Amino acid sequence: MSMLSTVATLRATQTGRAQPLATVRHQHLDNRPFALVPLTLAGEACAPLAALVGTEPEHPVLLTVRQPRDRALRFRFVEELAALLLPYVEECLDETETYTTGRGKNAEERERARRGPQLLVPNGEGIAYVRRLGRLTRLRGTDGPHAVHPDVPMLGKWLTWFADQAEFPGSSTMLAVSRALTAHWATGQSSAEDSHLAAVVAWIDPPEGRTGPEAARETENPLLWPPAGPATDAGFDGILDDLITRYSEAEGRVREGLGERIDRTLYEQLRPTWDLVWRGVGLAGSLPEGSHVEERWAFDRRLFSDYAAYLREHGHPQGKRDRAVGAARRLARLEDAVSRYQAQRAYDDPLVMAEYELTGEAFSGTVVARDDDRYLPGAKFPLWRPTITVRTERPVRLTVGTTVKSPGRPRQPAEIIDITSHDEAHLVTLRLSGGFAGKRKPPAPEGTLAEIGEAVTYTELDLDSVLAKLPAEEDTPWTHGGPPSPYEPTTADAEEEWA
Repeated sequence: MSMLSTVATLRATQTGRAQPLATVRHQHLDNRPFALVPLTLAGEACAPLAALVGTEPEHPVLLTVRQPRDRALRFRFVEELAALLLPYVEECLDETETYTTGRGKNAEERERARRGPQLLVPNGEGIAYVRRLGRLTRLRGTDGPHAVHPDVPMLGKWLTWFADQAEFPGSSTMLAVSRALTAHWATGQSSAEDSHLAAVVAWIDPPEGRTGPEAARETENPLLWPPAGPATDAGFDGILDDLITRYSEAEGRVREGLGERIDRTLYEQLRPTWDLVWRGVGLAGSLPEGSHVEERWAFDRRLFSDYAAYLREHGHPQGKRDRAVGAARRLARLEDAVSRYQAQRAYDDPLVMAEYELTGEAFSGTVVARDDDRYLPGAKFPLWRPTITVRTERPVRLTVGTTVKSPGRPRQPAEIIDITSHDEAHLVTLRLSGGFAGKRKPPAPEGTLAEIGEAVTYTELDLDSVLAKLPAEEDTPWTHGGPPSPYEPTTADAEEEWA
């Protein structure tokens, strides 16, 4: 937990209300996301019991497995989920746009979807459920003794893709609503309690006349606020087990009546969480979107379009384990995503940047001097390098020679060339390079240089990052197993038990 979030948590405890950790929203929220609120059979990690799904907050679709131990009924549940999610995914591919990748001679025009899919689950456990369900379905065979409907493995591939994207910071393709909320607000409870969506919402938006702790305490009653899934409450398990046992032993109209009662019972268990998911979306949507969110969402749409094209061309499922080069490439992408997302959040959000000021990775102040007539020797002609001097009241932990950038002018690098103390304040002199709108000598175009009296922030966080150069999959050296062949599901995969 960072210093700022610690202070915010303590203040939430004192005030009885969640405290903001951000001034803008750092995730994209689609106009029509697909929500999935699942429940699993007690004692089994991924045996589907029921789910509320769909894109309409007021009209969820209920999917149930009246006898969760029946393998055929489990796959029927998956087929019904596929019949809803796969058309939603395909719908996002209807309209495309052209974008340019690369620069100069390497520039290339490509197509991507104008709209990307967004899958919402209540909490982090929901993401784990999607990953397990994808693993258990993407490798199933469509012929042979354990054949399943062709939509089953296709759904599994997409669920695995969604879960994989959820690992990357900044990706909005799949969101756990509880995590999205706690990334923007600090509650006065523990991080373990923050996985309970009802409690998080209670801290952020308690009923009138109640404090956050009072409202959160009420959510501990499983009769009023069932767990956000996929696990169920122990008391509910006893009621459900009795209904399922009676259903299995009954016949005819009695059996059908018990089946409908099971459906109603599961719906009543799921509906409060379903409503909380959309309420959480509304709370997150009340924050303005950060400047870099659209850029990251465009990248999400690019990855979505590329994967859809791969499925159309090849259709191979993801393997059970990453190969050598694939694992290294994934790790490099994760590291790049972390550093890029951290920098973008700070550039977009003064409250996030304040955390870096506390750790000494940034400083803020007021411009007190500017020298436009400064040059450095160049190979062919002098290089124009104006300077500014920033006065700050706080100690500057960055050192002379450090390259920094300002969120207000992110494409204008600056080098710290001097730091002095004056009247209990600190004067930082910075030499600017680039970002002059193509000018090579003064006067500077309006707005390209900070004016005297302007408040500025500088940080060593860099928006640009460089991915490690790794060989293509087909160029994997023999020392690492050679070029991998696409993963082919085996008979053992088709027989894999749900667990």
